[in-house]
Amino acid sequence: MHSILPLLSLSALLVPVQSLYFYIDGSGPKCFFEELPRDTLVVGHYSAEEYNEQRRVWEKHDSLQVHITVDEIFDNDHRVVNQRGPASGRFTFTAADSGDHKLCFTPSSHLGSGWLSASQPMGGVKLSLDLAIGETSDIESSDKGKIQDIVKKVKDLNGRLQDIRREQVFQRVSAANLPILFASAVEREAEFRDQSESTNSRVVKWTLMQLLVLSITCAWQLSHLRSFFIKQKLT
Repeated sequence: MHSILPLLSLSALLVPVQSLYFYIDGSGPKCFFEELPRDTLVVGHYSAEEYNEQRRVWEKHDSLQVHITVDEIFDNDHRVVNQRGPASGRFTFTAADSGDHKLCFTPSSHLGSGWLSASQPMGGVKLSLDLAIGETSDIESSDKGKIQDIVKKVKDLNGRLQDIRREQVFQRVSAANLPILFASAVEREAEFRDQSESTNSRVVKWTLMQLLVLSITCAWQLSHLRSFFIKQKLT
C-alpha cells in the first residue's frame, strides 16, 4: 500500500503554490492525495534526480523517465492524467468535481530496473515538485510570453503564406495571359508591316507620278523651244 506523503501538511494546502521534494525507493511508485475543489486547475512542474554514489551527489540522468498518473478517488479511481515523460517536465489537469485526487510518480530507466537501486541513501530517486493550484491568472501569466511568441510566429507564417499565394496568383495570371500577349504582339507586328507596305506603295506611286509630270513638262518645253527656234529662222 502506497504511503501518503508526510510533507504535505495543512499549511502547505492553504498556499496556491506548493514546493516540495521526496525520495522514491527504486522503481516503485510514490503517491499522495490532494483534495481539490471542483473546476480547479492544477499545474505541476517536476524534476527527478538520481543519486551518484561515486560523486555522492544528486544529478539528472538522460535515461531517467517519470510516469505520472492522477486518479479521482471519488469516481472509482477514474484516471485523468496518464503521462510518461523525461526526468523533468510539466503536467496539468482540471478537477472535474470536488474530492480527493491521487497523484503517483513512478521512475523508470532505459538501462533496466537495476539502474535505480533502492539501496541508495533515502531511495534511488529524488523528485522535486512544484504544484500551482487554482491560481489560473498566475499560471496563464507565466505562459503569456510563450503564447505571444507563438502568436507572432503564426502571424509571420501567415504573412509569408499570403505572399506566396499572391505570387502564385500572379504567375497563374501571367501564364494565362501569355497567349493573349503573344497574339497581341503578332497582331501589332502585322499592323506595322501593313502600314509600312502601304507607306512604301504610296511613296512609289508618288515618285512615279512626279516622274511622269516631269517627263510631260520636259517634252512640252522641248516642243515649245523647237517651235520657237523654227519661227526665228523663218523670220
